[in-house]
Parts: sequence; structure tokens; C-alpha cells
Amino acid sequence: MDKQLLEKTARELVASGKGILAADESNGTMSSRLEAVGIEPSPEARRMYRSNIFSTKGYESAISGVILFDETIRQSMDDGTSIPEYLSSRGIHPGIKVDTGAKDLANHSGEKITEGLDGLRDRCAEYFSMGARFAKWRAVIRIGQNMPSIANISTNAHALARYASICQEQGLVPIIEPEVIMEGDHTAERCFQVTSEILSQTFKDCKKQGVHLPGTLLKPNMIMPGKDSNVQISREEVAKLTVNCLSMNVPEEVEGIVFLSGGQSDEDATAHLNLMNSMDTEHPWQLSYSYGRALLAHALQTWAEGSAEDSQNAFAHRAEMNSLARSGDWASHLES
Repeated sequence: MDKQLLEKTARELVASGKGILAADESNGTMSSRLEAVGIEPSPEARRMYRSNIFSTKGYESAISGVILFDETIRQSMDDGTSIPEYLSSRGIHPGIKVDTGAKDLANHSGEKITEGLDGLRDRCAEYFSMGARFAKWRAVIRIGQNMPSIANISTNAHALARYASICQEQGLVPIIEPEVIMEGDHTAERCFQVTSEILSQTFKDCKKQGVHLPGTLLKPNMIMPGKDSNVQISREEVAKLTVNCLSMNVPEEVEGIVFLSGGQSDEDATAHLNLMNSMDTEHPWQLSYSYGRALLAHALQTWAEGSAEDSQNAFAHRAEMNSLARSGDWASHLES
């Protein structure tokens, strides 16, 4: 493990004004999104869409890294340059999703365990040789009646820690993503409690597995009520509860926190991040973003309508808005 290199990469991924683009949708998920906007899905359609996004002018001022899927890291830009090589030439770190998906947790109906540890060391070594410098693994935690179970918390936390340790051994900065999903009618207080449980257990397991925390990033959910909850809360409350939860459960040595957007609207995801970075209190870690749909939803729709340039402009705009939110300088009037 080259601790200095891991720390350097982690710092660069959460550099001032920058965040991460999550373009790591599986082939099935990306195909569904293409179909939803009227595009016939295929490997070439997925490549063309992503190539167009990655060609956007100037976005490296707001994007430090791009998380890729296995198909995408093996594809090329329109001129034949490999996608990882092209991103690196723009000063953007290529990253890679390395888990193999969330599967049903045995004897626990409705709960998931993320798989992919088998063969992970060899996959990480290959991805590093292809240019990847960081990785992502997503655990899925659902809130419901008698959920999450102790088994759900413990198995996912253990898997996240083992993944992080293997990644670091192979030179990749691990993004640790224990996502408490928004499905359900739970309160924000319940989300706070469950998020605290999975974060606390994950970092206990990281310590056991020898994970070097300054060479890691955390990708958590924000603290919000379930989307079916009758009690919604303000943007200010989301920001305050989220920072409080992180302060209680995330070690100071972690280099940065790159939030997922998790079903929020584009503007809500930006506004929440902006409020957290506007607080008077100093945070021990950088508060940044690792957004997918909140950066690309409008860009995909525009691309499907036939305008490559307008699609790039839509992406560049969202990237700029989130870049401003890194320093608390975003305002709603800038959206127009």
C-alpha cells in the first residue's frame, strides 16, 4: 500500500471547487434510462452518450474524477482514444465501480447484501493497469418494519471494509458508500439513527481491516425523511442533521465526503450541499459531491432530443452550480 499516493489522489478528488461525476450505471440501468428518453439501447449508444458528456469543454474545473462501469472503462472516445486515457489527459481521475450488485440477504426478506469480493484483488489490479485511480462499492440499507436488521448492518459494513482494504492494496482510493435509501415512510430522525448505525459499524470494521482512512472517501446519503413520509423537512434541517450525523460518526482522518444525490431534485442536491458548506463551523473533512442523475438528468434528455452541444451545456451548468456549492457560493437565482 502506497499511503502517500492514496492520500494524494484522495485530496485531488476533493480539491477546492471540485467533485465527482458518477457515470457508473450498469448496462441494464443505462439502457433503461436511454429507453426512457426514446433511444434504442446498445453498447454503441451508451458509448456515444458518455463520450459526448466527457467531451464537454471546461468541466474539469468542477469535476475531479469520473466513476466508470466495466463496459465504459474498456470503450473509447470518438477519436479512438481510450476513455481512461482521455479523462487523464484532461486532469480528471478515472474511477471504477467494482461491486457486482446488491443481492438478497439470506433469511432476511427485503434486505440486500452487496457482492463482489470474490476476485476483487485481480479486478482492482487490472483496473489500475487500465488507468483507474479510485473505486466505488455501494451498500444498500433499507428502512422498514424491523429493518435494517443487525445482520444487514454487520454484513454490509464488513464487506465495505474488506473492499476498501483490497482497493488500497492495489493502489485505488476506495469510495465507501453505505446508502440508506429514501424508499419508505420513515422520519428524518429514523434516517439519522440508521445512518449513524451503518457509519459507526463500517468505520469499526475499517479499523479492523487496516484501512488507511486518509486515503479514503465516504459517499453517504443526506439525512432526509423517506419519500413517502408525511413529515418532510426544510433544506436547512437536512443540512444541519446531515452534518451532525457525520460529526458523530465519521473519523476526522477521512479525507473527504462526497455525497450521493439519492433521488433528490437537481436543485435540492445543490442547495443542500451549499448550506452545509455555508455553516459557521469548520468541518474536518471536505464536503463535496459524487452525483449521477443530479448532474446528468437534463443532459441525457437534451442529448436524446438531438443536440449534443445543448447536452454538454446542461451538464456544464449543473457542474458549475455544484462547484459553487463547494464553497457556499451557490444561490437559486444562478439557476436561470
